[in-house]
Amino acid sequence: MTFGTTDGVIGLLLTNVRIATVTSDESGRTSTPSAPALNDDDVARLRDALANARYTVDAVHELLGERASSALNRNATIPGQLALTGDTPLETLTRLWRLQLPVPANAIRAALPAGLPLEKLVEGGLLRVDGGDRADSGGGGGGGLVSALVDIRPYADDTGDWWVVADLTPGLDGRSPSIPEDHVLGLNAASTTLAQLTVRRPARRAFDLGTGCGVQALHLARHCDEVVASDVNSRALALTSLTARLNGIDVDLRSGDLYAPVAGEHFDLIATNPPFVVSPGGRHVYRDSGLAGDDVTRRVVVDGAHHLAPGGILQSLGNWMHVRGQDWRERVGSWIDATGCDAWVIQREVQDPAEYIELWLRDSGESSGPAYERRYREWLTWFDENDVEAIGFGWINLRAAGTRNTSVRIEEWPHAVEQPVAPHIARWFDRSETLRVDDAELLTTHLAVADDVMLEQVGQPGEEDPEHLVLRQQHGLRRARASTTAESGFVGACDGSLPVGVIVDALAQVLDVDASSLRDDLLPRIRSLTQEGFLISHHR
Repeated sequence: MTFGTTDGVIGLLLTNVRIATVTSDESGRTSTPSAPALNDDDVARLRDALANARYTVDAVHELLGERASSALNRNATIPGQLALTGDTPLETLTRLWRLQLPVPANAIRAALPAGLPLEKLVEGGLLRVDGGDRADSGGGGGGGLVSALVDIRPYADDTGDWWVVADLTPGLDGRSPSIPEDHVLGLNAASTTLAQLTVRRPARRAFDLGTGCGVQALHLARHCDEVVASDVNSRALALTSLTARLNGIDVDLRSGDLYAPVAGEHFDLIATNPPFVVSPGGRHVYRDSGLAGDDVTRRVVVDGAHHLAPGGILQSLGNWMHVRGQDWRERVGSWIDATGCDAWVIQREVQDPAEYIELWLRDSGESSGPAYERRYREWLTWFDENDVEAIGFGWINLRAAGTRNTSVRIEEWPHAVEQPVAPHIARWFDRSETLRVDDAELLTTHLAVADDVMLEQVGQPGEEDPEHLVLRQQHGLRRARASTTAESGFVGACDGSLPVGVIVDALAQVLDVDASSLRDDLLPRIRSLTQEGFLISHHR
């Protein structure tokens, strides 16, 4: 599965049509006005307009070209402006939503179907008209310029095309953004990562916790009978509703924090990109949970396990603290122990606290504001007071195994992986089930070398024996592991025709070693090789 987006992340909602600008309450916190709203008939007409204009990932990329498309991923629109020289409906919609530029009202009218007047999108809060004729004056002169108030972005994977509704992308062409606290994040690297991580096997019930603009709900609806999506941000629920209806899918939307909206319910799949930023407590709901430190990630994992149906899977992105004097694996491992689930946790990167703070202050547009120094000092002081040496980011995968004999792997893997990684995660859980046998039964198992495994022999030219033997995977996490002569010999003999015990005994004769000792040495290695996918069960 591959993913496409004409990329963009976060945004600001401003409108003078509804006289709804960013406001502040007595605490100084900013907020946005009510979210856009269209009736189902107008949503259907808008969908027709997008489809008829071929407003898709591939068509927009072809229109803009590689240079302008790449520039947009860096929030630069100038190459795109130079690439658009016509006034076709596709160019109009691309200027309006991809480049976030004002376009003539008559051009928008030309891009819309007859049954969807421009004033419907203005009244619905998607667009505004500045100057010239009023939007509700109907056809005729077509004066004035139309600007987008929310983003409608093409999105796609191997199964088809979608459109995602979110807030506008701030900071285009170097402009300093001011990001409201109830901002709804659009398409971004994290949402794509979770989509590529999530197991896509058919499921009955799925839960998208912290849905945001509804990206994960779109994916879940393709392979799950029922999708429940929740968010604490009412604006996010409104935009997810528009995203879902624009794509013709049904989503059960619920308001509330963490698992409160689904109390007592169970799911076959939970996919979540929670507001996991580690801080003393922030106020941007798309990234800050209001809980100090990494407690939100802990609660997503521990509480989520109670909402899994038998065999159900939970998959989450998360941050966790590296605390002085404690291995991060021990910290995260304590959360996993509390779930009673099979678990595979992969730490993908680690950041220094100062670097981490700078990243998120830039993200929220605070790096150039008057509160920058105060916020930076408070945040860094909190890290120091809590002995935080670093912050890890990674993937947490759980499965309700229904047994106390669970498989748990917590590891660091900063290297490139094959995407989407979801099929490999699903097979990891399958292999965990296969390996839930004692040594006696393992010796009767038939194993075969996975198709993507290569054996590399490393040594000086002319040497009779290699200095190192390395088993290397070509897919998945693309692991490489140093191998002993006995281990390599065992792997080389695994073609599915003989049970493990027979191969080990034969290898002991070849190596002239005690068969019992070789079994003791190889069986843990065989389990590890199978768990990691170098060897696979072969059913005769």
